[in-house]
Amino acid sequence: MPDHPQNRFEVRPLSEEDGGGWLVTFPDLPGCMADGSSIAEAVSEAADAERSWLETRKALRVPEASGRFVLRLPKTLHADLGLRAKQEGVSMNTLAVAVLARALGAEEPPGGSSGKTFGQRRRLTLPEGIPGP
Repeated sequence: MPDHPQNRFEVRPLSEEDGGGWLVTFPDLPGCMADGSSIAEAVSEAADAERSWLETRKALRVPEASGRFVLRLPKTLHADLGLRAKQEGVSMNTLAVAVLARALGAEEPPGGSSGKTFGQRRRLTLPEGIPGP
């Protein structure tokens, strides 16, 4: 079994108020985290936490997200989305992902199927009422 996590993870220091040390979290595995007094210890503990998280998901038969779902829209909303996407020079899918990600609190929308991030592509102007970073 690997000593390092297989999924993308983030490491950050913990404040003394929180006990000090380091915290490892997995953005793609909700609730999966581990800590340690050193980065190496936290990462090693994170590998165990990741393994347990994945085993639990499998035991509970929680399906993996495919990254795809179909959404029915009113014709006017579809037209508005298409117009805004054209104005921004992006696909309707890219715009919809950006708006949903921001509405759910993401600081930076996830990369599209091309693997690029919005920082590498054109920055989007989000509709009024959707908070930006």
